[in-house]
Amino acid sequence: MAYAEVAAGYEDCPSWAPFLGFFGAAACGILANFGAAWGTWKSGLGLCRMGVNHPGGMIKNLVAIIMAGVLGIYGLIVAIIIAGRITEPDNSVGYNTYSQYNGWAHVGAGLTCGLSCLAAGGTIGMIGETGVIATGLRAEGNMARMFRSMPGTGGGGKGGDDDGEGGAGGGVPDTTVVMGDENKLFVGMLIMLIFSEALALYGLIVALIVSQASYSCGE
Repeated sequence: MAYAEVAAGYEDCPSWAPFLGFFGAAACGILANFGAAWGTWKSGLGLCRMGVNHPGGMIKNLVAIIMAGVLGIYGLIVAIIIAGRITEPDNSVGYNTYSQYNGWAHVGAGLTCGLSCLAAGGTIGMIGETGVIATGLRAEGNMARMFRSMPGTGGGGKGGDDDGEGGAGGGVPDTTVVMGDENKLFVGMLIMLIFSEALALYGLIVALIVSQASYSCGE
């Protein structure tokens, strides 16, 4: 049985093939930015709530918002690479040079990076909001317990003057409270944020590899 030779033609390089490439680039940018916005939104709410009672921790706890913003950069990188590999039709020979193979590869690359960034953004937002609030509450609780008055040891009741100044001892800071243990919460939150960011990094790596697949019509 003889087999006919298959040559590049309309089936491999239809006129609508560039739509796949542009869709992949757009989907990557949109989904990655959505993930970045989601993470920034949730982490920002938690940071503002924490800042009411613990403004000293505002700068340190910006890490969640920064990591959420990086997700948009991942999407931007992959979208630029995909858009740069979309070729124009060759009018001199009368056919399209951008193949379906390239188009579907770029769709896959765009969705891989975009959806990975979206998942990472939601995770960073949830962890960032809860972790930041918990860190602030712990710091404020430690401060309140430290300065809570302990029973006075001064002469009470026996040698007090008419104004009652000697009736009870002055407040003594509670030195048994371990200050700074809120940093343990911060370190735990930071580790969770790093592994959440890794989800987007995995998607970025796969997207970069897939986007390099190429088949040009007419070759």
